Amino acid sequence: MGTYGSLRRKAVASAAAVSALALVVGCGGDDDSVTGGGKKDGKVTITMGLYGVMGLKETGLLEQYEKENPNVDIKADIAGDEQTYYTALQTHLAAGNGLKDIQGIEIGRAKEITETQADKFADFAGMAGTDHFLPWKQAQISTADGKVLGLGTDIGPMAVCYRKDYFEQAGLPTDREEVAKLWEGDWSKYVQAGRTFKKDFKGDKVAFTDSASGLFNAMVYGHSEQYYDEKGELIYDKNPAVEEAWELASDTAEEGLTAKLRQFQPGWDPGLANGTFATAVCPAWMLSHISEKAGEANKGKWDVARAPKGANWGGSFLGVIEQSPVKEEAMKLVAWLTAPEQQAHIFKEIGNIPSSEKALQTDDVKNATSEYFDNAPIGQIFGAAAQEIPDKQVLGRKDGTIKDTISQGLALVEQGTKRDEAWKTTTERIEKAVG
Repeated sequence: MGTYGSLRRKAVASAAAVSALALVVGCGGDDDSVTGGGKKDGKVTITMGLYGVMGLKETGLLEQYEKENPNVDIKADIAGDEQTYYTALQTHLAAGNGLKDIQGIEIGRAKEITETQADKFADFAGMAGTDHFLPWKQAQISTADGKVLGLGTDIGPMAVCYRKDYFEQAGLPTDREEVAKLWEGDWSKYVQAGRTFKKDFKGDKVAFTDSASGLFNAMVYGHSEQYYDEKGELIYDKNPAVEEAWELASDTAEEGLTAKLRQFQPGWDPGLANGTFATAVCPAWMLSHISEKAGEANKGKWDVARAPKGANWGGSFLGVIEQSPVKEEAMKLVAWLTAPEQQAHIFKEIGNIPSSEKALQTDDVKNATSEYFDNAPIGQIFGAAAQEIPDKQVLGRKDGTIKDTISQGLALVEQGTKRDEAWKTTTERIEKAVG
């Protein structure tokens, strides 16, 4: 997929241009109506509230839909930061105004939406042409009584991105198949490779990995239950999977294997550009960010290897507001945007892995490579990783909040706080936040 790098730069530039204005308003509207869209003079206006780089606008799909449907005008607000976006969405849902016709929903917010806001969203259950998704994906946005509050966009199967030049300087293998064998089947082998890297790396100071929290997330998301059980009870403080991930991630922090950079937080992008770490646990959607922020100077130095174990980190949905004056037209647009052909197109352009089971089987996905990552067969790597994701994934109402709080706790360990003290602080913060 030779155009991956250049198309990705255009995509991020496009997103950045609107993010500066959209970051504050997030999903806000131009007035106090329930939604920003409507019908007038035979023209249908559909508004969208999105975040990050979901690929819908950046890859030209919205423009394509408008061309194929001349009576439709789509207006998309894109917030750069999902947390800011979601805070605004909660405010507008509570007030009942300022909402867009279509709203993006991140996986960490899905349970809270299905449990507390189901009446605010249209039901996609039984809609024609929407039976092509991975079963567990749509289950994440479904209510207990079978209402489907949105359709899936991407998923986040896991891999490890690594710097081949740094591995060579440390005497480690550089071939992606051999690299994957270093840690096959066990995340502790990944950490052991880090110890070898730290001992043998020849050159200026470079950390083995970017962050302890990245490793933690990769490990936890490989289990069906993470922070809540199926009854909706909090189990983060007694789940062996969380404990194991915390301990191994704390090992990397205490042993100086990390660059002490939280992903997507200040300092991480410069770390990519300046090459201050050799690996990053990377779900599929992260490739586009790495290629943009690491820049042309590091093109071909990065590669992608299979992760020790399968996991799903991230992914989104598109929901339609029940009271939208253009609800039917908005639902039709969402069904089209998340159809197999469009999901395959987004993957081909910027690398977001489809949640459509049908799209995953297309040649465009299976045969895709990334020029930036030394022509890595990302279709094969992430396609195989998608098959390893647990069929059942139990989500909780405050998953996103808990994840962010634990990441902050591991950052404390990286800064020198004893792991037990950091865990105590983390649990106190979680209890206060989810109370």
